[in-house]
Amino acid sequence: MRHKVAGRRLNRDMGHRKALRRNLMKQLFAHERIKTTDAKAKAIRSEAEKLITIAKRGNASETDMGKVNAIRQIAKKLGDNDAAVHVVNEIAPRYAERPGGYTRMLKLGQRAGDAAQVVLLELVEE
Repeated sequence: MRHKVAGRRLNRDMGHRKALRRNLMKQLFAHERIKTTDAKAKAIRSEAEKLITIAKRGNASETDMGKVNAIRQIAKKLGDNDAAVHVVNEIAPRYAERPGGYTRMLKLGQRAGDAAQVVLLELVEE
């Protein structure tokens, strides 16, 4: 039974799964939309939204230390300092007035090779 077991395994071992999530989130923040499978999109969607919320709190703080702390927390999850700065300085200010729901999943159909459900995961425009 899977009681109280969080996250999706995605048929990968722990290191591969961690790298996959980091890469997908970095690409989502860099390009603002990615085309991936439904399972992978659902796995990173909540994590990406939590990182945007952390960035919003860092921007809302009165001091620069709040922003620095937000960049450090996001860089820890993404493994990339430049991507963290991009999230805090460019993406988070767009959603300053939005209470949540920063991403959207659009179903594109099934992939020809293995019939996997493909979706477009994108950041919502204001």
